[in-house]
Amino acid sequence: MAIRVSAVQYHLHTISSFAEFAARCEHYIRTAGEYGAEFILFPEFLTTQLMSIGNEQGEALGIEDLPQFTERYREMFSGYARKYAVHIIGGTHVLRRNDKLYNVAHLFYPDGRIAEQAKLHITPAEVEGWNMGAGEGLEVFQTDKGTIAMLTCYDIEFPEIVRMARAKGADVIFCPSCTDDRHGFHRVRYTSHARAIENQVYVVLTGTVGSLPTVDLMRANFGQAAVITPNDIPFPPQGLLAEGEIGGDMIITADLDLELLYRVREHGSVTTWRDRRTDLYTDWI
Repeated sequence: MAIRVSAVQYHLHTISSFAEFAARCEHYIRTAGEYGAEFILFPEFLTTQLMSIGNEQGEALGIEDLPQFTERYREMFSGYARKYAVHIIGGTHVLRRNDKLYNVAHLFYPDGRIAEQAKLHITPAEVEGWNMGAGEGLEVFQTDKGTIAMLTCYDIEFPEIVRMARAKGADVIFCPSCTDDRHGFHRVRYTSHARAIENQVYVVLTGTVGSLPTVDLMRANFGQAAVITPNDIPFPPQGLLAEGEIGGDMIITADLDLELLYRVREHGSVTTWRDRRTDLYTDWI
């Protein structure tokens, strides 16, 4: 079984209305649809662009204002998923629960269902700048194309959580990300490769590009999408099926061969998942 995936390097810039945001998102979805994509990944903090709309005084909105867009965000992406018959990982959107803010990835199914995964590991900047809370548990999601997980940015830097996702049956990790400089970007990129090798899974990664000059903590973005594989003979030597141009406003697309993944787990040059030493260290089953 093969899954065709697209990852959007979403260009952040100041906008004046939700309709402008929706039109831009549909542009990317329609473009991915022209390539036959079955899954489309948007980056972390996608909806911070809505903060640039501003208030009646012409001031940018704050992070605490983002939850007011939740219903429109959900209706928009759910409608696009049904209209274009695709699975959409709509980046992340900030939700308010019990007076706490959470950074939550959303999966929109073609039949209208919506699944959520809160970010589990929160960076110091998110805590100090936005007082963001951490999610409580990991889920994997069944689709008619296979089992996936959504782990957001900093999450991918922790081997244990990806091990848990693999143990729960995930073959593809979708990783929406948002990094402001090369250091942050390379932390996420290099650990994505490590997680693909350790667990023999695919990792689909993307990030924000562009700038929101009026929005705190979103004035700089350094991003590049990538579709990452285990490093073994059937796959590209660098473990890359596709990658974008750094900082570009663009989409990348690739096919994920799940049968090839299963074969490598059994008969690859290395079999890292099978060979883990559960007698020496804690494992997740």
